[in-house]
Amino acid sequence: MARKEKVTEIFDGDTFLTSVRKHPIRLDGVNTPEKREPGYQRAKEALKKLIQDKKVTIETVARDKFRRPVAKVKVGNRSVNKAMLKYRKK
Repeated sequence: MARKEKVTEIFDGDTFLTSVRKHPIRLDGVNTPEKREPGYQRAKEALKKLIQDKKVTIETVARDKFRRPVAKVKVGNRSVNKAMLKYRKK
């Protein structure tokens, strides 16, 4: 079941936190550069511009190896997952 939540913090280009969760959420199917990797800051800024302080719709589809929710995310009708694919690791 999808839930609407306000984004409060961006960790990198594929991970963020909302006001109602204790654990970060990962974007399903998106793997952007990690800290100290080329493209990290660009991906983080892109996600920040797209969803920071906005209400997003989150549909959790799995959990990763760190037990974080992995989700399909939308802001309005726009897929955040699809928008962030251009920033993924090469």
